[in-house]
Amino acid sequence: MKIIFSDPFQGDFVNLPLQVQRAFEKSARFLFNNPRHPSLQVKKLPGTSFWYGRVTLGYRFTFQWAGDSIVLRRIGTHDILNKERRA
Repeated sequence: MKIIFSDPFQGDFVNLPLQVQRAFEKSARFLFNNPRHPSLQVKKLPGTSFWYGRVTLGYRFTFQWAGDSIVLRRIGTHDILNKERRA
């Protein structure tokens, strides 16, 4: 499996607090090794082909499957989910 970092994701990531960046690095390891890891609390965004996972209590990331790859779309506060629903 391969993880692809989209341009919007990369832009979001560099603007996150360092503590959240580090928390995501841990989440990314879980995602790579077991996308259904319980701590990620992965769920599908209704009405879309996007999924989201938990980084911290207030931060989420969105992704979608592309064959044998995972494309990371966005990362940010819980509000990022509302933006993805409109994408």
